[in-house]
Amino acid sequence: MVSDLTCPDCGAVYEAGPDEPWRCSCGHPLEFVDQPMPAGEPRPLSAIDTSTGLWTFFEFIPIERRVTFHEGFTPLVDVPEWGGAFKLEYVFPTGSFKDRGATTTLSRAVSLGVETVLEDSSGNAGAAIATYAARAGLEAEIYVPADVKQSKLMTIQRGNARPVRVEGSREDVTTACIDAVETGSGWYASHVWNPAFLAGTMTFAFEVAAQRDWDVPDALVLPVGHGTLFLGAYRGFTLLNEAGIVDGMPRLLGAQAAGYAPIVEAHGGETTADEADVNELADGIQIADPPRAPEILEAIDATDGDAVALCSDRVETALDRLHRNGFYVEPTSAVAPAALQYFREAGIVGEDEDVVVPLTGSGLKTL
Repeated sequence: MVSDLTCPDCGAVYEAGPDEPWRCSCGHPLEFVDQPMPAGEPRPLSAIDTSTGLWTFFEFIPIERRVTFHEGFTPLVDVPEWGGAFKLEYVFPTGSFKDRGATTTLSRAVSLGVETVLEDSSGNAGAAIATYAARAGLEAEIYVPADVKQSKLMTIQRGNARPVRVEGSREDVTTACIDAVETGSGWYASHVWNPAFLAGTMTFAFEVAAQRDWDVPDALVLPVGHGTLFLGAYRGFTLLNEAGIVDGMPRLLGAQAAGYAPIVEAHGGETTADEADVNELADGIQIADPPRAPEILEAIDATDGDAVALCSDRVETALDRLHRNGFYVEPTSAVAPAALQYFREAGIVGEDEDVVVPLTGSGLKTL
């Protein structure tokens, strides 16, 4: 059974199928009608068979597993010198956390009988969708900025997907892709709009909880561009609470790049940059107008969270420190560790608070 889609804003329901809409006619993102929930007491991690990776948590996922590399259960590493723990999301098959959403999105595409998928991306999501489309045997077109990094472009091409370079802003890339979707070129495998993608990123929360013996950290510090990992973490911990598996929510603390910080501005958060400073180092989260901004702000408010916009100097310093400590990540991955340092210095996160930070993308992607 493949779940239909519904609009949480106006209540409209859409039948599942290869021609299903990518958003509601009212303009709101769609969600699944069905949300499965497991029953029974949680088992310790040592008693769980994790050989299927993130699909270990299939009882929470409203999608049948069809396309997978058994991805997931990335390491959770204590880093006392940083005052927390890093979850190494950069060890996924394509080198970023976006594989979480790619496995669920392409699995749904196969279940629906889709033949061609389209996606727009600054690089990581496109590489993930292209790779999983290749695994599924589907055609893929990935819309990317004209100046996309060569390593990410090659991942897309070698997955037999067709990259479409678009001049202009990141928003121009999205517009070009949506235009193609609406002219019937394929199914929109969007890491922003497609609810199947968030069904994958919410497994981040399940893994963190399981790896901590179902204990909830005091806070999560996460990068925010479109907010797919941020919202996935919020949804995942919300479901764990509803299922009675954990008791409590972590505070969700967002990290944005100066010059591209609409969430920080709307929330009234701080920035470490001068007014004219634009953080060009963190290219993976340079999103000026995230469609799910209201949901991100709601998650921050609901968890007594916060958000900060970081200058390039702080991110570069954190990146150098990460590399010296053996964490070979791309620049955008340094945004959340840099934010953790800021939140500690500002007293927003106490010295004794337990914090988990994802390292989201591999340094190999900068080559």
